[in-house]
Amino acid sequence: MSNATTIGRQSTRKRNATTVGLITPEPDHPLLAATAHVLEAEHRVVAVHPETAGLGPSQPLADVYLLKSRTPRALALARALESQGIPVINSAGATALCQDRTAMAERAREAGLPFAATRAYGSLTDLLGVVAAAGQPGPLVVKSRHSRRHDLVARVDSPARLAEFADDWGDEPVVVQEFAENDGYDHKLWVIDGTVFSALRRSELAPEGRGPTLPLTPGQLPSGWAELAVRVGEVFLLDVYGVDVIATGDNGAPLIVDINAFPGVRGQAGAPQALAALALRRAREAVAAP
Repeated sequence: MSNATTIGRQSTRKRNATTVGLITPEPDHPLLAATAHVLEAEHRVVAVHPETAGLGPSQPLADVYLLKSRTPRALALARALESQGIPVINSAGATALCQDRTAMAERAREAGLPFAATRAYGSLTDLLGVVAAAGQPGPLVVKSRHSRRHDLVARVDSPARLAEFADDWGDEPVVVQEFAENDGYDHKLWVIDGTVFSALRRSELAPEGRGPTLPLTPGQLPSGWAELAVRVGEVFLLDVYGVDVIATGDNGAPLIVDINAFPGVRGQAGAPQALAALALRRAREAVAAP
């Protein structure tokens, strides 16, 4: 694969080594770098920049790829690899679904997941007209419809507050969720091949703004929340993903507010090992498949 760079100690490669490809512009991301370190003693790891990579008959292919990018070119590359029978984690289709918050909400609600009710608008300007006509909207959460880095996520309590975003985001397709009263913290649940990792972070919608990520073991999660996170993967056909959950109402009922394909999962003991094991297993399964 063009512009692929090999990570790891060449001298330790074994004849039966598995080659794991990283589709990412940032192979030094902490999770990916730690995963490469786990793999490199016996296997090969290559980083593939999605914006410049190409496929061709003379370009060697990895046995399995980790898709840590969500750009159109990254998704196109993943689809091309999948068409050749090479496993990609997560698949291009599952990754793309999690980029569209409208489609995400529809899939979650159809599956009976406790997902925040979501309405879509063609642009923030369209939403502003609806809100202005209705008067005081009550607290709403406004998000870019298409999830990406540095997208719009904001709490809105008045038409005037919404209008403040119009200059920069007026043409942005958006979704709206009713603000659910909660304790001001997001429960960050990350899942790698069925293993749940977790942390607690003050929400960016809290009056004080986003706070530091606090350690939280799965045993400290409310009953049933880990199982809920695993169920999300089954519904969305994801192997590596994140689920943002808030505790709502007096009884702390879980409400899913976002789902992310292949998040950072930073600072979670055991996450690189779980990701390495997943990649190797999927590569073995692909070889064994008829």
